[in-house]
Amino acid sequence: MNSDKVLDAKGLACPMPIVRAKKAITDMEAGQVLEIHATDQGSKTDIAAWAKSSGHELLKDTDEGGVFKFWVKKN
Repeated sequence: MNSDKVLDAKGLACPMPIVRAKKAITDMEAGQVLEIHATDQGSKTDIAAWAKSSGHELLKDTDEGGVFKFWVKKN
């Protein structure tokens, strides 16, 4: 999946992946896609909940050997 920006949040414990994602998506245009890489187990539920509560769209998420990847479209 194509993304406009990649955020490397690997090795960060919650809530830091969310804090960094909020900061990264602020600088993006509506319709652009932020790809987030995280290793914290809690990020699976946290990023989905953050995207929904902030009005963005979680397009896809995968688990690639303990690296969780998320694609969030800014609305």
